[in-house]
Amino acid sequence: MAERTWLSWSSGKDSAWALHVLRANPAFEVVGLLTTITECFDRVAMHGVRRELLERQADAAGLPLRTVALPYPCPNERYEAAMRAAVAELRNEGVARLAFGDLFLEDVRRYRERLLAGSGVTPVFPLWKRDTRALAGQMTREGLRARIVCVDPARAPDAWAGALFDEAFVRALPEGVDPCAENGEFHTFAFAGPMFAQPVAVRTGEVVRRDGFLFADLLPEQGGCGSMVS
Repeated sequence: MAERTWLSWSSGKDSAWALHVLRANPAFEVVGLLTTITECFDRVAMHGVRRELLERQADAAGLPLRTVALPYPCPNERYEAAMRAAVAELRNEGVARLAFGDLFLEDVRRYRERLLAGSGVTPVFPLWKRDTRALAGQMTREGLRARIVCVDPARAPDAWAGALFDEAFVRALPEGVDPCAENGEFHTFAFAGPMFAQPVAVRTGEVVRRDGFLFADLLPEQGGCGSMVS
């Protein structure tokens, strides 16, 4: 019997591809998406994506969405308490697994494993240790499209804020930048791909600098779903 699984959903490409991979595995039944939201901004933590776009993603994926509200700034103990409460709710609903889109950072994996230890919910890492250049190529060849919504200017060019993550972008990446940005070079919003029933239509708005990062604000296009424009 497939295990009931929720997916930690950042709104980005790795979360989206993890959903695609999990759905292809009969051992897992993905039944929902779990996202942390910065309460005062009503946006996805770190990515800065508007709640409305997050909800449109979940609709396109055909899955229920559950959000975990976090304060700003958020001390780590507050984050852990909020996540443990959310995981306890999932466990009470019969969920056995919580999946993450992490790729190779051992300290991040150990942290997630520690956070879930004793909860009755087991972490799953469907993309773990995949070669990130090969993975980025596979994602884009098979139709995943995303916009870069956050850039760390210490690791990547400012001009990437709002850029399209596609095959051409991946091919042009310089040495020293992980193709999946696992080192925090940038974060994305996935708007199309095989994990969605239809694309999520957005347009790129203002680019702002906040807390040392550049954020490209994405705005929903009227009509909900459709092609992506700049």
